[in-house]
Amino acid sequence: MQLKGLHHVSSITANAVENFHFYTEVLGMRLIKKTVNQDDTSVYHLFYGDEIGSPGTEFTFFEIPMAARNHDGNNSISELALRVQSDQALDFWQQRFKMLNVAHGEITRAYGRKSLRFKDPEGQRLILVSDETNLKGVPGGKPWDKSSVSKEHAIVGLGPVTLTVPEVKATERVLTDVLGLTKKGSYASDVEGQPDILVYEMGQGGTGAEVHLEERKDLPRQRLGRGGVHHVAFRVASDEELQEWIKRINQYQFNNSGYVDRFYFHSLYFREPNGILFELATDGPGFATDEDKAHLGEALALPPFLEPNREAIEAKLKPLSF
Repeated sequence: MQLKGLHHVSSITANAVENFHFYTEVLGMRLIKKTVNQDDTSVYHLFYGDEIGSPGTEFTFFEIPMAARNHDGNNSISELALRVQSDQALDFWQQRFKMLNVAHGEITRAYGRKSLRFKDPEGQRLILVSDETNLKGVPGGKPWDKSSVSKEHAIVGLGPVTLTVPEVKATERVLTDVLGLTKKGSYASDVEGQPDILVYEMGQGGTGAEVHLEERKDLPRQRLGRGGVHHVAFRVASDEELQEWIKRINQYQFNNSGYVDRFYFHSLYFREPNGILFELATDGPGFATDEDKAHLGEALALPPFLEPNREAIEAKLKPLSF
């Protein structure tokens, strides 16, 4: 058993309409599934990704309309990277962010890659990371040809996720001993006086298969809200492997969800010792299971077990315009 890379990351938004505008019109990602939170069907669950929502390209949002702002801190998925194909693409994005008044920093280099930090309108902390040196890692996705951003500059998938914890040892043991990630290196923190950030990889490695682990004893615990990350999911090849992972997680005596059918993929959820929620998710069946690839995300999609309640569900949702 080997995890293949990042599958998706799920965050919280308080405004699905504004979120939809930013991630499609500003960032040029495709809305590949417009559905509802299966645990609270009164709110949206939006999935953005590449042309078909390939595993490793999916950035998702739960809508919680009354969510307070996220208070950054420890015990959190503190930063998420999105991949672009070249260093030159970062120049494009820096100019685009200036033109569109998106909060951003300068282009910098860390762990041998150029990157550009920015924030979405709700304060979600994001990084664009160049794939120019990612020659042997997990490949990126295929940009959508109807995107508002040209293919050569498009976001092609999820990059490294950063976990911030007060004590790295317990989380490191889960990453390496339980999940089988390999420690590959480290790089200096950009916060003076803090320890180096540790880098772990899975599968083929590279930008689409890394977890970065930051120790910060000086921070309070995060209070999760809008603009914060709810969980990170890692790729499992098949249902058969997922069942083996369930056995393994049980052997280590983690409280967990057991097998969960999300229709578009199947999952297992558990929390590591610092309280960060991990998900293991299968590559299939995929997002074209119930929609034509040419029209992904245009209509409200409901898994079969929610379809009988469509009328009541739709009545509670604000329309998202195209």
